[in-house]
Amino acid sequence: LIISHRKIVLVVLLLCAAALGWQARFFRIDASADTLLMQDNRNYIQTQIVNRRFSPQEFLLIAYQPEKHPVFSEQTFNDLRLLANKLNEMERVESVRSILNVPLFLLAEDSLTSMADPDQWAMENRNYEVDTLKSVFENHPLYENLLINTEQNAVALQVLFKSNEKLEGLKERILELQAKSLDQKLSTKDKELLHELRAEAEPIRQQLDKIRKQEVEAIRDILVNHVEDAKTYMGGVHVLAYQLIKIITNDLVVFGSAIALIICLVLFMLFGRIYWVAIPVLCCGYSILSTMGLFGMLGLKATVISSNFIALQIILTLAIVIHLIVQYREYRLANPEWDQEQLVRKTLTRKAAPCLYAGITTSIGFGSLIFSNIQPVISFGWMMIIALLISTVSSLILFPALLASIRAGNVKRSGPIPSHFLKACQTLVLKHPLLVGGIAVLILGINIAGLLRLKVENSFLNYFRESTRVYKELSFIDREFGGSTPLDLVYTLEKVNRQTDLEMTAEHVQKMQQIQYALNQYDAVGKIISVVNFTELGRKINDNRPLTEYELTAIYWTMEDSLREDLLGAFFSPEQGQVRFSIRIQDQTKGLNRTELLRQIRGDLEELDIAEDHYFLSNLFVLYQDILQRLFRSQIITLGIVYVALSLTFLVIFRSFKVALIGMIPNLFSTIVVLGVMGWLKIPLDLMTITIAAIAVGIAVDDTIHYIHRYREELKEVASARAVLRSHSSVGYAIFYTTLIIVLGFSMLSFSEFWPSVLFGLLTGLAMITALVSDLCVLPVLLNRFVKE
Repeated sequence: LIISHRKIVLVVLLLCAAALGWQARFFRIDASADTLLMQDNRNYIQTQIVNRRFSPQEFLLIAYQPEKHPVFSEQTFNDLRLLANKLNEMERVESVRSILNVPLFLLAEDSLTSMADPDQWAMENRNYEVDTLKSVFENHPLYENLLINTEQNAVALQVLFKSNEKLEGLKERILELQAKSLDQKLSTKDKELLHELRAEAEPIRQQLDKIRKQEVEAIRDILVNHVEDAKTYMGGVHVLAYQLIKIITNDLVVFGSAIALIICLVLFMLFGRIYWVAIPVLCCGYSILSTMGLFGMLGLKATVISSNFIALQIILTLAIVIHLIVQYREYRLANPEWDQEQLVRKTLTRKAAPCLYAGITTSIGFGSLIFSNIQPVISFGWMMIIALLISTVSSLILFPALLASIRAGNVKRSGPIPSHFLKACQTLVLKHPLLVGGIAVLILGINIAGLLRLKVENSFLNYFRESTRVYKELSFIDREFGGSTPLDLVYTLEKVNRQTDLEMTAEHVQKMQQIQYALNQYDAVGKIISVVNFTELGRKINDNRPLTEYELTAIYWTMEDSLREDLLGAFFSPEQGQVRFSIRIQDQTKGLNRTELLRQIRGDLEELDIAEDHYFLSNLFVLYQDILQRLFRSQIITLGIVYVALSLTFLVIFRSFKVALIGMIPNLFSTIVVLGVMGWLKIPLDLMTITIAAIAVGIAVDDTIHYIHRYREELKEVASARAVLRSHSSVGYAIFYTTLIIVLGFSMLSFSEFWPSVLFGLLTGLAMITALVSDLCVLPVLLNRFVKE
């Protein structure tokens, strides 16, 4: 059907490509924090409840470090005023906070009563001496490491944004349903409502993301055009998301082009004909365009985790096409009298089954990800299953339709390098099987030891090369302004055994001071802001005398409502009887073990006799560590599931328990080697590298299927040793060519500024080389020994 009606087939495929290409406009990469989290997870919902209850505003930070003038100088003040004025002109900016406009209560002349009218004590409204300003900001309970660093050689502007009322209203209703799901199972009606609310909120959120991107770019322009003789740095969750999308998109364009160029050059060098370059490129391009169009139509977005799906699809599409090319060339050399249609028909007839089998089993390899219980990883698993099905089906239709449409040319014989390599493998397999087995066992032993050294860690800062702007910005703010990763501790105040109308008792204050003191003992803990900071500020205002509980309550209620909400609303909820400790973790802390830090914090709270039901930890630091621990545990389960599923699939395909068991060994070998090398090189399992095991399985299983299928075909005609020679002389070339092309092409990623892309390229190359060696050496040794008929 395909070959006889190839023109019709090509027209239909072209129309499909046009339709899906139009839908590809809607394909999106989303690098926001929420895409890496499980939104129905208890920790996530608790974090959202805390954010809603204490209402911290969306903000970003701009650090300003003068180079030729001191911080406390008119030049700095003028720059800060100019920046604030420019930023306030932006539509969504509500206010800009800096050392110029925050109240300096420590300089108040009438002590505590001045807190009712704070604006009069801002720098803008007073003519303070420089030495006085240096003194007041030194060791300030609130402003140090928030608006000015400890060395007083850099300051920060906190840009606060207005919220979208409609989106916030939808989020409120979504959160109510999510909170309800923690205690009881949602009804069908509630689930439908939740789906409708999310669908209604999504376009608003997408539009807000576009606005945020424009805002970041506009702020960059303001900093470049209006600041001289000073370095500026931007930080914040949305700034990081912007940088991630920018780098990932740049990698897709720049390194995607470099990879495509290398692949084209290697294809031409190997096969010596332009059409052997054009056909694989068209198959890869068609598969990628169709997949992106389908994802755009279904609303599936690529996250930081799944952004490599295009690279993986190129690998797996090329594997199919190269096996077809090698088989065609083999027939062309052996049967020069056949016409083009006969050659293509015979090629497709022989290779369609193993290609389909390879597509199915590779899909199972990536399908293991859908059992991870982690939403972004589940999405990646489904995306790869869809991508593989499209690649397999479209390649098996497009390749023969294109090839049947051109005239058969002479076939260039293989060069000496692949021939010598394959002959060396044949010699090892047939003459030194024990040596192959011994080396394989040794490699496995070494890498199992490396696998046991694997650690689970996550650091966004370490995702970027030190030379990149984003690294310099993140590291500067992390180092000079109290940390970069937020962690919240919400503590429910103990009920007192006496009648009182106090908002907060002396016992409460003492317990909070103990908690904050314990937290401050850790090197990784940077800036902490809580009610304790305000009590310390009150003490300094009160001539270094601690405030009584009655004085604290009096100050609380004499404050202007807006000031009380601004200063304390984010840290104290009298209705819930809860206080919030806003903690920032310094990501650059040497030897930081995030899981151990959380364990130690919980241990400290236990020593302070604080019951587990009186506090909880939330925000991004906890969420990312929780998702990593879940990933690590789920990987063991999912890998077990995938190996069982692959074994059963092999059993169905090959109808032999022995062959199915042998077929699993190269896949196990590849996975253990990749994870073992990561362990020895101290590459942690994190949100980016945790999927490498599934990738290693997906790559290895493809070659395994093709080799076993060819070996069993040859075994029908010749003895096992001869079957090995014939398999190496046919499928062996396809495996070698695929590995060579992918390793050379994806080595380009080692020049990326984004470390996950570098590691993806190098570890994918390692997985390909391991699969090559195991499928051409270990697998044939086992087949020759145990499968002789």
